[in-house]
Amino acid sequence: MQTIGHLINGSMSNNDSQTQDIYNPSTGEVSKQVALGGEKTIGEAVAAAKAAFPAWSKTSPLKRARVMFKFKELLEQNADEICRLVGEEHGKIVHDAAGELQRGIENVEYACGAPELLKGEHSRNVATDIDSWSEFHPLGIVAGITPFNFPVMVPLWMFPMAIVCGNTFILKPSERDPSATLFIAQLLQQAGLPDGVINVVNGGKEAVDAILHHPDVKAVSFVGSTPIAEYIYTTAAAQGKRCQALGGAKNHAIVMPDADLDNVVTSLLGAAFGSSGERCMALSVAVAVGDETADKMIAALQPAIQGLKLGVHSDKSNDFGPVITQAHKSKILEHIKSATDQGAKLVIDGSDAAPEGYEQGFFVGPTLIDHVTKEMHSYEAEIFGPVLQVMRVQTMSEAVQLINDHEYGNGTCIYTRDGEAARHFIDNIEVGMVGVNIPLPVPVASQSFGGWKRSLFGDLAMYGPDGVRFFTKRKTITQRWPSAVLREEKQFSMPT
Repeated sequence: MQTIGHLINGSMSNNDSQTQDIYNPSTGEVSKQVALGGEKTIGEAVAAAKAAFPAWSKTSPLKRARVMFKFKELLEQNADEICRLVGEEHGKIVHDAAGELQRGIENVEYACGAPELLKGEHSRNVATDIDSWSEFHPLGIVAGITPFNFPVMVPLWMFPMAIVCGNTFILKPSERDPSATLFIAQLLQQAGLPDGVINVVNGGKEAVDAILHHPDVKAVSFVGSTPIAEYIYTTAAAQGKRCQALGGAKNHAIVMPDADLDNVVTSLLGAAFGSSGERCMALSVAVAVGDETADKMIAALQPAIQGLKLGVHSDKSNDFGPVITQAHKSKILEHIKSATDQGAKLVIDGSDAAPEGYEQGFFVGPTLIDHVTKEMHSYEAEIFGPVLQVMRVQTMSEAVQLINDHEYGNGTCIYTRDGEAARHFIDNIEVGMVGVNIPLPVPVASQSFGGWKRSLFGDLAMYGPDGVRFFTKRKTITQRWPSAVLREEKQFSMPT
C-alpha cells in the first residue's frame, strides 16, 4: 500500500515509524497511508527552510513572480490529476474540485504581482533635506496549517504570497487528504522554486506543536475549527509569533418577504449542500422573516432538495459526495437527532442516504430541518454537513439580532429586492463577509478573506492585501546627507 511521505529540501522523505490510514470516503475503504512526522521531522524542514532563506530573500520580486507564473501554468496543465486526488481522498465531486482549484489559482495570479505589491512608499523632503521611505521585508521561516475541506485552495491562500514576499515556507496539510496538497507543492518545485523554499510535513498534533514552539518559525497561518484556531493563536502568540487563525462558522441567510423565491431556492441548494456542507462559508441557516415566507420557501425547497443527486466524485452529474470520515458522519447524524429531540421538525431526512454500490461510503443525504430555535444544540454548533436549518422570525431586526448574537461571524447574506433593507443589513450586521442576494460571499483574490468574532483570531485576514501585510515586516528609513550649506545644530528636544 502506498505511503504518503514528506517533501523536505526538494526530496521525498519517509522515515517515520507512525502512520495513519487514508480513506476513500465514497467506498469507506483504506486507500493509502500517510507518514506522521513529529518534532524531528519539523526540525529537518525548518533546517532546510533556514538554509534556503538567505538566497531566496535576496532574490528579486520579479524573479520570484516568474516562478509563480510558471506554477500557475502547471496547475492548469495538471488540473485533472489534482481534481482526481481531491476526489479520491476528500470525496468532492470533480466539478467542485475544479472550482476549488480555480479559486486557488486566482491567488497565485495575485501573488504574481509581487513587484508592484512590494514597492513600498516614499516621501521626499519630509523636513529640510530629509527623505523618508518604507520597505517591506520578509519575516523568515513561516508556516501554514491547513484543513481537510480545501486541500488545494487553502494552501494556495498561504504559500504563494508568503513565498513571493521572500519567505521560506513549511506546510502542514490535513493528514486525512494530503496527496493533492503534496502534489501542488511538487509542481511549485517544477516551476523552478529552489530546494528548501517550500517544505511539506504530514502529521497530527505533535507536528503542529513542533511548529508552534520552534523558535525559528516566525509566523503561522491556520484554517480550521474554532477550538483549535484559538489554541493555535494563543500558543503562537505566547511564543512571540505572528499568527492568523481562521476558525468556525454558522452562516445565516435572511430571506425577506420580497425576495425572489426562485433565486433563494437555487442559491440555498448550492450554498447549503455543495461540498456536502463541509465549507466554512456554507449557508447552514435560512432565517425566514414571517411564517408565510417560511412556508413558501419550505414548499419550494422540498422538491428541489429531493431532486439532488448524491454520489461518487468521478461522476460529474452528481451534485455532492460523501463527508470525510465515518466519525464525522456520526457527528452529523447526532446533530440531526438532537434537533428533532429538542422540538424541531425534520422535513427531509438524509440520515440513511447511500448511492447504490457505495453503501459503505460516508454519505449523508441533503437534510432540511424547520422550526429550529436558538436554544437548540444543532443551532449553536457548526454541523459541517449537508444540513439546512430553517428559523422563523417576525421582523428583519429580530433576524439581524439573531445573527449578531451568535459567537461566530464568518459569512452571511440577505435575499431582498429592497435597497434600503440591504443597506441597513450591510451597516448593522456583525459579520466579516456579507452578501446581498449572493449566498457565498467569498472575497476575490484582490480582497481578503476573514470573519469577525470567534471566526478569526488575529488582526489580519487571509490572502489579498492583508496577506501581503501578514507575510512582511515594515522597515521605515529617514535619511539626510550632510550638507556644506546646511549644518544641524545641537538639539535636545524631540525633532519636529
